[in-house]
Amino acid sequence: MWQGIIPAVTTKFTLDDQLDHAEMERCFALMMEAGCHGLIACGTLGEGNMLDHDERLAVLARAKAGADGLMIVPSPLYHTNPRETVANLRAIASAGDLPVMIYSNRIGYRVDVTPDIMEELADDARFVAIKESSDDIRRTTEIFNQLGNRYNVLTGVDNLGLEALLMGAVGWVAGLVVAFPRENVAIWNLVQAGRIDEAREIYRWFRPLLDLDVSTFLVQQIKLAEALAIGSNERVRAPRLPLAGKHRARVQGVIRHAIATRPDLSKL
Repeated sequence: MWQGIIPAVTTKFTLDDQLDHAEMERCFALMMEAGCHGLIACGTLGEGNMLDHDERLAVLARAKAGADGLMIVPSPLYHTNPRETVANLRAIASAGDLPVMIYSNRIGYRVDVTPDIMEELADDARFVAIKESSDDIRRTTEIFNQLGNRYNVLTGVDNLGLEALLMGAVGWVAGLVVAFPRENVAIWNLVQAGRIDEAREIYRWFRPLLDLDVSTFLVQQIKLAEALAIGSNERVRAPRLPLAGKHRARVQGVIRHAIATRPDLSKL
């Protein structure tokens, strides 16, 4: 459960801004058929903060009837200090009573779950994994050096994906996988087989796409990639709007070039 390629899936909307369950089912199936190892719904990429309570439950049910675990952002609005971060994570884990992947993203949410905090939380067996998104590849090694294999460490930064796997991460919570699932899974499979040169070749092709995940416009950019690559739609929920103008043209160019030059996976 806590390893492999795990897509952070997008939420699909109809023209009248309702949940598009049929399109979500289709897209989720494409990822699982490609060999992905799980799904994470209602996160940032899933526009979770723009969904009401009932909508979030409906999306989670569509992704999987029930949940095997929780991914927890410590405090996305109020920026907690370390003592508050520990208390908040413990409270949520106790209330949910499910295995927890701690989402450490000091860039996006301005709360850094440091190795020291991870060590303080290690006495609670419900904390099983870390989504490491500090944007500093050195952090992966620091976690292992301080905590050994206490946690399953997954990367949450698309354009550090291969680097993190080579440093010992056992999974990749991925964004662009929703548009290019087979290529993302191929990188994982090649790394597991020790075929690093082949993994690196695909990753170099993938890299311009992966950069689209590291942006405040990640939702719009990745949904545009889904529209062009798998025939989905790019509808987003307000206050977001689809990309326009030069920004849209630039992103379209990146995606279309990638589609035109995508690697031949049949040779693997």
